[in-house]
Amino acid sequence: MFRKMLSSNGGAAAVEFALIAPLFLMLLLSFIATGIYLSTAYSVQQIAADAARTAVAGLSAQERTDLATAFINSATIRYPFIRAEDLDVQVSDDPQDPHQFVVALTYDASSLPIWGLYTFAMPESQIHRYATIRMGGL
Repeated sequence: MFRKMLSSNGGAAAVEFALIAPLFLMLLLSFIATGIYLSTAYSVQQIAADAARTAVAGLSAQERTDLATAFINSATIRYPFIRAEDLDVQVSDDPQDPHQFVVALTYDASSLPIWGLYTFAMPESQIHRYATIRMGGL
């Protein structure tokens, strides 16, 4: 009976599944988490670019800041993983070129659902993106 038990391979598939399934699930969750993170990073970049295009209508630095902030507060409704209260907006003139200004966004992504998943290494929770735009058509 003992020899028969050693030569039996009836439970081999269950043992293989038990060994491989956790790694497969971690890999799958990592793909999902990375996709959500990259989608959020792309959304932040798109918001920065659109805010810069909106802010170009401002005549002063304060007016550009107000226009960019107003646009960002209204635009975040269209992006599923972006919360307006987690965005930090900086609008400033480009120090190297007086005919350009920069809209820089920092997004605190720690509220995303990906941090609770059992995944492999994840990027940092702060997403920094910016857009530079030329003023005056020069």
